[in-house]
Amino acid sequence: MRKEFKLLSTLFITLCSTLLHAAPRELDVLIVLGAPGTEEYGKKFKTQVDAWTNACTKAGITPAIIRGEKTSEELEKRLTTSAPTRSLWLVLIGHGTFDGREAKFSAEGPDFDAKQLAGWIKPLKQEVAVIHTASASGGFLKPLSGKDRVIITSTKSPDEVFYTRFGEYFADAIGGLPEADLDQDKQVSLLEAFRHASKATTTFYENDERLATEHALLEDNGDGIGTRSEVFGSDAPVPAGMAVDGERAAQMVLVLSAAEQQLTDAQRGTRDALERELKGLKEQRANLKEDDYYTKLEALLRKLGEVYETKS
Repeated sequence: MRKEFKLLSTLFITLCSTLLHAAPRELDVLIVLGAPGTEEYGKKFKTQVDAWTNACTKAGITPAIIRGEKTSEELEKRLTTSAPTRSLWLVLIGHGTFDGREAKFSAEGPDFDAKQLAGWIKPLKQEVAVIHTASASGGFLKPLSGKDRVIITSTKSPDEVFYTRFGEYFADAIGGLPEADLDQDKQVSLLEAFRHASKATTTFYENDERLATEHALLEDNGDGIGTRSEVFGSDAPVPAGMAVDGERAAQMVLVLSAAEQQLTDAQRGTRDALERELKGLKEQRANLKEDDYYTKLEALLRKLGEVYETKS
């Protein structure tokens, strides 16, 4: 244990010695605003768009807001022409519908369904996060999931068709809401925003003594099966061989802390991959000889140290 602590201390010292500077982000954010339906919902959706826009401004990113009669056409064009070297976050704010066969997003012009959206993002080579906050959004999860995809939906199935409040709480959290920062690292990840919004949604229905009509899901391991927020707060062991959601979403942040701003996106990508390797190594510790474990541990920590030593 002392040896492991010494290795971690060395890495920490290296991190602290890094020069302070803000590196540019390689991230695009597309916000799709759907048909309001009524003035009341229109105001709610605008509030969410404003919260996302403010968060992007804090992150040094100018989001593209897509709305109007040509929403579906413009979204398809934006996605198919997106830069493959830049990560992409797609945020859907509005109403959704389900006719028993297809889940759709209610745009101001022609609606688009899960199959259409899946077809538009399938060719993309970069990492994509989809935060779908509309009703019936659960029907989009499986079609959209895959390698390098993080999918968050307000509902667990397309059958949950009533207005969802999850998006309101998520929009508040993603900009760095202190209450949502569960690990106290001065930033809010997609996973933390998901957990915060899920808990706030549950509290709303409990306080109002109403049956919950929305149950958010997160999927980021590519198996097409979403995970409820309650699972992430559980101490129950994960069954052997079971794929776990949340690991990548926990590393993805819109508004970076001062420390994270020191690194480029490429450096953070390398760091995140090494941290996942480190986690896997620690999970295998019981099956490794002590010398083998520490040899591999030291190698990974040295690589992590090199990430922080590299100046952008």
